[in-house]
Amino acid sequence: MRVKGGRGNKHSWQTLLALGFICVLLVAALMQWLPWWLACYYLLCSVLTFVVYALDKRASIQGQWRTPEFRLQLFALLGGWPGALLAQQFLRHKSSKTSFLWLFGLMVLLNFAAFFWLMLADSAVPLRQLPG
Repeated sequence: MRVKGGRGNKHSWQTLLALGFICVLLVAALMQWLPWWLACYYLLCSVLTFVVYALDKRASIQGQWRTPEFRLQLFALLGGWPGALLAQQFLRHKSSKTSFLWLFGLMVLLNFAAFFWLMLADSAVPLRQLPG
């Protein structure tokens, strides 16, 4: 499996977005603006999603059974979008199919909306106060 990335990568803003979000998430947890369980949840989902992308990339290369796109999008929607974005950039998997990327962008926007709701909305206070 070929890994591509690093300096000169024309998609470095996507890598920065994913890593920047993870940093914001960790800072928010450290500052107790969000519970630690949420930071751990996002990190776990991101790692799991990256692994699923890597397995799908390997299956693609070997001509084996593939992970359905719906499942990849579901992983992104459930919080694994940073891992998916990193996999798209570094594994060069699912990074050029326009219809997939439009739907993926929607998953990222929905995640941002949910994240900022959790962080800022008064109606999310009970969730922020869950033990973590």
